[in-house]
Amino acid sequence: MRTDRRRTAGRRRVVVTGLGVVLSPGTGTDALWRALLGPPPEGHRAVADWDPSPWLGQAEARHTDRFTQFAVAAAESAVADAGHPRTAPDAAGVVLGTALAGVGTLERQALVRSERGDKRVSPFTVPMIMPNAAAAALSQRLGRRGPCRTVTTACAAGTDAIGSAARLIAGGVCDSVLTGGTEAALSDTVVAAFRNMRALSSAGRTRPFDAGRDGFVIAEGAAVLLLEAYGTAAERGARVYAEVLGHASTADAHDITLPLPDGSAAARCMRLALRDAGLEPTAVGQVSAHGTGTRHGDLAEARALTAVFGPGGPPVTSAKGVTGHAFGASGAIEAVAAVLSMAHGLIPPVAGLATEDAGLGGSLDLVRDAPRAWTAGPVLSNSFGFGGHNGCLVLGPPIT
Repeated sequence: MRTDRRRTAGRRRVVVTGLGVVLSPGTGTDALWRALLGPPPEGHRAVADWDPSPWLGQAEARHTDRFTQFAVAAAESAVADAGHPRTAPDAAGVVLGTALAGVGTLERQALVRSERGDKRVSPFTVPMIMPNAAAAALSQRLGRRGPCRTVTTACAAGTDAIGSAARLIAGGVCDSVLTGGTEAALSDTVVAAFRNMRALSSAGRTRPFDAGRDGFVIAEGAAVLLLEAYGTAAERGARVYAEVLGHASTADAHDITLPLPDGSAAARCMRLALRDAGLEPTAVGQVSAHGTGTRHGDLAEARALTAVFGPGGPPVTSAKGVTGHAFGASGAIEAVAAVLSMAHGLIPPVAGLATEDAGLGGSLDLVRDAPRAWTAGPVLSNSFGFGGHNGCLVLGPPIT
């Protein structure tokens, strides 16, 4: 049961009022929702035929990496979706997550230098590749002069960015924050590295929790949420999608790539996020699992979920069978998916799951084959990244 601890502690309530998405299925939340309910595609999830011209001029686009272009499009879409709210510039912030930032530009410019010499390297290279480029672009374009931060906790970055943004509002530092994640890491070098690591699916399919899972496929794109203080949103009569209830971050302190096998640090992160939200595990209505389709990752997450919820816990889904793995953007994409699940009263199935791995213990209530109707309640969204980063976010239905 939820307590009133958050309000008695003087923390402002934080709500989601705008959503923006750029992904391989298309631009906008409708494209994402249709994809979550449809059959999973095969192969890496590039944003094909990407045209930045609705958001960036030709010269500007040439000097901006794709990860920043995606963030600009998603952020401006989120602001438009929220009704273009007016926030005092000093109270308007930006917090974005990314894992590999402008790696595509770096790869291309390294080839230019190798083939044509130092003088042919673009002077825009550093501003294009730096991880904070996307957050800085949003701050400059939208006149947001509050905190402007970039989170780089690998594949937990999008989730941790949202949690960090919510705290800025809850603590009274900002009235609104644009937050989420962005990634454009489908470079030849990155693909080769993950392939040689044996992290990629040889079949080109992400199959979370499946007995035959053999890795993930890579995705690019961005998801941005506009967060506002509840009082600010209510004053302007804003449509509220959801409330950010809690967040936590922990570390495995174990290995640079492999998760802690027993999932204990991930389980602790989940419990801390629920404590931050003032919720008991029994109050959770859905788990949006990290679920990358790797042998070790899914097993560790299953053990963590079992430790927190026991057998017969809440329904569990994972979006990556459809979306692919967008690294630092994945947690933000899954946060938007959770919000859409609340709005539509459906939990999308775990795409790619045919035969549940018996080694997971059989205690997870995995949503299989078709969407499941539900009465919207709190959602626990998990993100785990290289370096042992664990990020967990708790979202709740709109305030009534």
